[in-house]
Amino acid sequence: MADTTSQEPYGREGLPLDQALTRILETLQPLGVSEELPLASCAGRVTAAAVPAATAVPGFRASIMDGYAIAGAGGPRPGDRWWLVGRSAAGEPFAGALEPGQAVRILTGAVVPEGSGRVLPQELVRALEEADGVAIELVGACGPNPWIRGPEEEAAAGQELVVAGQRLGVAELGRLASCGVERLAVWRRPRLGLLISGDELLLPGLPRAPGLIWESNSTLLAALLERLGFGVAQRRVVADQPEALRQALLELAGCCDVVVSTGGVSSGDSDWIRALVAELGQVGFWKLFLKPGRPFAYGHLEQGERRLPFFGLPGNPVAAAITALQLLWPALQRLEGTEPVPLPRLKVRLEEALRRGAGRPELARAQLVVAADGALLARVSGSQASSRIGSLHRADLLLEIPAELGALDAGTELWAQLLRLPIF
Repeated sequence: MADTTSQEPYGREGLPLDQALTRILETLQPLGVSEELPLASCAGRVTAAAVPAATAVPGFRASIMDGYAIAGAGGPRPGDRWWLVGRSAAGEPFAGALEPGQAVRILTGAVVPEGSGRVLPQELVRALEEADGVAIELVGACGPNPWIRGPEEEAAAGQELVVAGQRLGVAELGRLASCGVERLAVWRRPRLGLLISGDELLLPGLPRAPGLIWESNSTLLAALLERLGFGVAQRRVVADQPEALRQALLELAGCCDVVVSTGGVSSGDSDWIRALVAELGQVGFWKLFLKPGRPFAYGHLEQGERRLPFFGLPGNPVAAAITALQLLWPALQRLEGTEPVPLPRLKVRLEEALRRGAGRPELARAQLVVAADGALLARVSGSQASSRIGSLHRADLLLEIPAELGALDAGTELWAQLLRLPIF
């Protein structure tokens, strides 16, 4: 297959990030393979079908507080009395219906008996021992709230609890459980194969000779993808030898849905990956107009009739992580069966001046700081070099710095991507 990158109109600078993402997503369709899992295993997964409520939930009128359920639904007044005829507790409802002038002791979550349209808070009621039994008396104004939860408060029978293609978070799982759902059909996650290339790479823990570095990209990217909900199915660390790299690409393409590499996509003497992908499939584009992340390639590998997306990330770890977040993550979401959800953006001001050279748009790592007056500030600490993993440490933000801006003064307002994931 031919390498089509020589025909690109963007020249040596590379493809702008938004255009790169559009071109990637245009080539991808969901895998469309579903599996059924227990609800407890579905956190972060995407629904393959809508899930309706089998019945109304809670399915009965329930008391919102401890107190007394009284007969009727009118507006009682201080001094009114009712005979106490029983008790309704959670899981142990009162048997029967209330007649006029009757009441039952009721606890939070318990069934409100038929014939009752109001629960009186216990602090507004006093019990009176009478010769014929126990009576209760209203001793204070009770207000209009009946303190009763409706039988369809959570869901009506047949109501959609989740739609197809919805990513399941904590709140969705809790609601599904409360509606009696035990198992779900979800889309299978794409199986990702990771290839780390480099002659200089050494496994952590081994003695390091001059010129070698401990390999960190596989750990960094696997942890990042796991944090985003996508694991790495297979990984290889291979020296910059074309035959070994070709074999690794073929092996990963044979057992995975997506192949991701780091390093080897530029134009150096030992950069074999891009040429091998062109041989085994096609390179759609390479080079990004972005800092960090210029040496990035996207294309596909061919395995018979299968066409697997290929992502060639930069070799420097920070650049690899940033481009994975910006381009690989949205692609994995599309492949899984849901539309990509971008990171939320907000405007912040630089806490201190930032020195940089104009030329490429940059995604700078920063901490989010809330000033005493509530202003949102971005704190940039240390070098922003793409090889320095420390720049990712405790980063809350990716500052979006336009290409034309050089040195930035303290207080400069910038858009930033928020790196904190939602809890619910």
